[in-house]
Amino acid sequence: MTTRRSVLAGGLALAAMPGVARGQRLAADPRTAPKPAREVAIAGGPDGAFSGDTVNGVHRFLGVRYGRAERFRAPVRASHEGEIVPANEFSAMAPQRGNGAQSEDCLKLNIWTPTILASAPKRPVMVYIHGGAYSGGTVTVPLNDGETLARTEDVVVVTVNHRLNAFGYLYLARLDPRFPDSGNLGQLDLILALEWIRDNIAAFGGDPGRVFVFGQSGGGAKIATLMGMPAAKGLFHSAATMSGQQVTASGPMNATRRAQAYLAKLGVKESDLSPLLDMPMERLVEALDATDPILGGGVYFGPVLDMKWLTRHPFWPDANPQSLHIPMILGNTHDETRAFVSPDSPKVKGLTWDNLAAAMAPELRMDLLPEWIVGEYRAHFPNDTPEQIFYRATTAGRSWPGQVIEADARAAAGAKATWVYQVDFQSPIPGRGAPHTMDIALAFGTLGAQGSFTGTGPEAQRLSRQVMAAFAALARTGKPVAKGVPAWPAYTLPKRATMLFDVNSRAVNDPRKWERELFARVPYIQPGS
Repeated sequence: MTTRRSVLAGGLALAAMPGVARGQRLAADPRTAPKPAREVAIAGGPDGAFSGDTVNGVHRFLGVRYGRAERFRAPVRASHEGEIVPANEFSAMAPQRGNGAQSEDCLKLNIWTPTILASAPKRPVMVYIHGGAYSGGTVTVPLNDGETLARTEDVVVVTVNHRLNAFGYLYLARLDPRFPDSGNLGQLDLILALEWIRDNIAAFGGDPGRVFVFGQSGGGAKIATLMGMPAAKGLFHSAATMSGQQVTASGPMNATRRAQAYLAKLGVKESDLSPLLDMPMERLVEALDATDPILGGGVYFGPVLDMKWLTRHPFWPDANPQSLHIPMILGNTHDETRAFVSPDSPKVKGLTWDNLAAAMAPELRMDLLPEWIVGEYRAHFPNDTPEQIFYRATTAGRSWPGQVIEADARAAAGAKATWVYQVDFQSPIPGRGAPHTMDIALAFGTLGAQGSFTGTGPEAQRLSRQVMAAFAALARTGKPVAKGVPAWPAYTLPKRATMLFDVNSRAVNDPRKWERELFARVPYIQPGS
């Protein structure tokens, strides 16, 4: 039987290992064979002790449980007090379409830390929330490995899995009083994870008073939503959203209609939702292809304005006053759409000036005359091909407006600590440009991981160090000011200073001015609202 004394002894032995200096060379691929596991104690942690391992001098703890949840109900805190829990393997991902190990028991997080020595200064904590809209994704992939970021920037890195799609955002509250929280369960999972971090992270060398949340695509949207949720107040102190915004949440009536369409696909009567509780997970996943009665296509799942957990839209009609004091970075990439529509797609192969408008229209996501847009772009970029204008216009119309609205709203409300970036660095992969998701590898230093568009060349290495340093500096001091990062003015109106991350990164004022004004002619409608 293992005693508390032996746990502490194991923890002290591991904590005494020499640390790793900041600024070490980035690893092309962070996945190396772990050294033998060593017991580690959570000194003073209320939720138990965890046994992790060490990779390249960084201690990691994988699959740490932060909560438990019954189906369609709010999560509850998990405690392992008095136990020693193995934390050597990633957990299964949340249920979703696609392959890979999946489980409803997915409320687990992963931690990388340079040291757990009790006498060492506490480090900033960088918490990553994955993308995949609100329907898919996981942090248990090499692209999100926290080892290089933790070692290079001397920070504690945490990545979080949570419930998605119908399991996390199916709004049943108006159909059955047993499920009052159902429309925002994925958000409540994240809040519980942040509460766990607040209460336990000091034992892993982290500073609970300097928690920085960052997320890409859907992860950024989840963070924008958290910034408007009263229950999340005080749980994080700085933030970065990477190609992910949430201006408005889903309205409760539309969310109810989507729930009804999903139930019809399952064959479950609205008058009796009990079969949902016992139905196999796989059937709930299969029904995700139900048709959305409002938008068409698959049913949208996302945060709901339920007037309980979310009582106003995150960034409409203005930036939520709750979060104006939080230092925030907002970013996009120059060629977002090149990740959604590949150069080999039939949507772009064979494009001509005659069919460009028709091909572009469904990708714009806004009701603006596509033939007119084509004419405006041809006038501004007379040497572009139809394919180039397709990517320019769909990126500007589909991916940029939400970020502009959020940054402008913060500036208009007087928020002083807002910074905006755009990734212009061009992928070495032909035809990819600077696509959606490119900044994930830059922020983690996982340049050689599967899914990275950056390549592993010296220019990508240098740019990754800039992005990691800027994000870590915001976590550490509340400003993205760090050695090697060019001067980056805060975002104000009307200047709209924007950092262009590239081979030669630099800040410029309002680099999207013409396109921003073009698409501001019509109201922006948040998908799923």
